[in-house]
Amino acid sequence: MELTIQRRYPIGESAARSWAVLSDVRATAACLPGAAITEQIDATHYKGTVKTRVGPATMSFAGDIELLSCDAALRELSMLGKGADRSGSSASMKLTARVEPGESAASSLLVGEATVTVSGKLAQFGSRLLLPVIDALLTQFAANFSAAAAAVPIAEELSVSGASPTPAADAVPATAASPRNELNLLALLREMLRGWAARWFRQDKV
Repeated sequence: MELTIQRRYPIGESAARSWAVLSDVRATAACLPGAAITEQIDATHYKGTVKTRVGPATMSFAGDIELLSCDAALRELSMLGKGADRSGSSASMKLTARVEPGESAASSLLVGEATVTVSGKLAQFGSRLLLPVIDALLTQFAANFSAAAAAVPIAEELSVSGASPTPAADAVPATAASPRNELNLLALLREMLRGWAARWFRQDKV
């Protein structure tokens, strides 16, 4: 099963700070709940894992990440990730993300398009169930990304923007680690089903 997802998330930090996070594969991966880079093979290839709780069980995907392009002028990144778990489920995602200027110099937009292909147990959920789950994951990713951008030191922000350093740069703390909370798919599915049941009940009462 293949899904194509396009999303735009406002980030309350400058485009330079957002690009400092997006251009760092490790920092970007750390923003995804349950994800981690475990090994760097070379300049464009990595190995990583994604762990997701489904009720009492934990699904652990191990796979490969390939950095396809990283364009500083466009502030755009493209990568391909593939992985599988022991139960026979597999997933791949081709992602293109870019940072656009926001409504002010102190804000930006994180814009992304992803093509996700799943098979095995994951595909059995169907797109109607998987899309809301993926949306919840991406919403948490955007929140973590915004927190990571806010923690970018001024010196690093200036280096990616091409501006000159200021005396205040030394006062900024080092980049904080982004949270890596695992996504509980069962809880999300339960809430979705509860919402659908409520809507059907209201329709029956009309």
